[in-house]
Amino acid sequence: MPAAPGGPAFGLQVGHPARTVGRVTTTVIGAGIAGIAAASALRDADRPVRVLDRGRRPGGRMAGRELHGRVVDLGASYLTATAGTAFADVVADWVDRGVAREWTDTFAVAGPDGLTDRKTGPMRYGAAGGLRSLVVDLARDLDLTSGRTVQQVGAGPVVDGEATDAVVLALPDPQARRLLDPGSPTERVLDARGWQATLAVVLGWADRRWAADLHGVFVNDHPSLEWIADDGDRRGDGAGVLVAHTTPAFAAGHLAEPAAAGPGVAAAVCALLDLPEPAWTHVHRWTFAKPADPRRAPFHLADGIGICGDGWSAPSKVESAWTSGHLLGQELARG
Repeated sequence: MPAAPGGPAFGLQVGHPARTVGRVTTTVIGAGIAGIAAASALRDADRPVRVLDRGRRPGGRMAGRELHGRVVDLGASYLTATAGTAFADVVADWVDRGVAREWTDTFAVAGPDGLTDRKTGPMRYGAAGGLRSLVVDLARDLDLTSGRTVQQVGAGPVVDGEATDAVVLALPDPQARRLLDPGSPTERVLDARGWQATLAVVLGWADRRWAADLHGVFVNDHPSLEWIADDGDRRGDGAGVLVAHTTPAFAAGHLAEPAAAGPGVAAAVCALLDLPEPAWTHVHRWTFAKPADPRRAPFHLADGIGICGDGWSAPSKVESAWTSGHLLGQELARG
């Protein structure tokens, strides 16, 4: 694929880039699950599409990182699927092929002073290879260029000065706004402020030090903690690894130096669950972790520029992000 003005194309490229030669192409910016769902819907309709992403691998906020010899989920903690939906069919296929796995339908509930209750809900799914592996699976036959930072999306539409049939912005609103002309109709739709931060703090022990049925913990009314996931349990390997997600308010005060927040979060988790000090910790900053007020509409599309992701199709969750991208891709395929 030739490089577009504004930066070279390099990194991972999967699938069949030759499909787009000589044909006007829809450009999807962002290779999280929403962007990949949009591109997949266009591909399934035999519409030429390419995906550009600044990261090294697809995944977006379903990303993970290899720490101490194993991949740890740092973003989304799990996914659910509403029965009878297109996304439920996708999840069923993942489970049938061993890409995803049933995790649990029950989590613990805690307050500032410790565990207080259990909460049962829908089945939550994890992935032995980490949740990013699910996005990689969806992207396996797409024309995807990683390591490509897009600078500007303009009327036409154009991407870094290159004409394209349509553009999909599968990004958090603050990131999408940076690419658009100030005051343009699409830019005015986006919310510059309504996104919340979190810190994902990974805590590792040589072996598990907590009850086998803990799975995860919803934490209420705590100054720093909002959620704790048993990463070894959701991945199925039994590793002694927990991932704590902080409250938005706590994260907002530590975005400049997130690593400095690690010891305090670790101490809070250990106090809450009566655990010894972890052998190691790792902190990942999510500046735009989730929308404060996701829209009910599944996507926005005007003048050849579409916007999708978990800021749309409320409530905010993996299923909503996939549905948003899938429906936008189908709409563009009909155009």
